[in-house]
Amino acid sequence: MYDVLVADSADEHEPDYRLTFANERTFLAWQRTALGLLAAAVAVVQLVPELGIPGARRVLGVGLALLAILTSGMGLLRWQQADRAMRSGAPLPRHPSPTYLAVGLTVVGLIALALVIVKVVIG
Repeated sequence: MYDVLVADSADEHEPDYRLTFANERTFLAWQRTALGLLAAAVAVVQLVPELGIPGARRVLGVGLALLAILTSGMGLLRWQQADRAMRSGAPLPRHPSPTYLAVGLTVVGLIALALVIVKVVIG
């Protein structure tokens, strides 16, 4: 699988193992974040009492699940790009993944806040 994700080239060299391990730890942190988002999606759908708007839990759950999938994919993409850059001696690429995650969490959080406020107001 590794060979499929990282193309070999004559210009590539084996990077310092500490950098490789650091890149792997970052990848695993993205995967833990995705797993936490997925667990939150299941918890919202299964454990949270019905909110003021019918189907709101499912919408929140789907939003969290989609964010989990996106986060997992972005983590893989970042790992792949960083590994390729380290092996070729190129600068590490910038990636908008943290911005996407922050915006996604902000949107989900604002929706959750709005639903809680509606539940409190409606009763």
